[in-house]
Amino acid sequence: VQLVQSGAELSYPGASVKVSCKASGYRFNNYYIDWVRQAPGQGLEWMGRIDPEDGETNYAQKFQGRVTFTADTSTSTVYVELSALRSEDTAVYYCARKATGALRDEVVSVHRFDYDYWGQGTQVTVSS
Repeated sequence: VQLVQSGAELSYPGASVKVSCKASGYRFNNYYIDWVRQAPGQGLEWMGRIDPEDGETNYAQKFQGRVTFTADTSTSTVYVELSALRSEDTAVYYCARKATGALRDEVVSVHRFDYDYWGQGTQVTVSS
């Protein structure tokens, strides 16, 4: 199993950024994918979850209106797009495969052991 993410992004306040996560080695539709980020000096922060089978999503309230998750089953790739960027969005963004749970879970804390596979992370830097 592998989750391979796109490369680092440098963007500016007010812009949008889109990060990809390509899955391989398992049946893509069978597992949720969560997006998690970690800002410098901070803990892991849950952004939300997508069901790749039908594209249904569950966004953390903090990101609603600014984040969009999509899934392309033809390429086994999920995407996160974050708009209206601000400096506080500077972080490493991770995709992670969720082996248990439900789409509508309310995730309040994140630990690495909550997931069985992680992408390598994508550095997103927002700077003017």
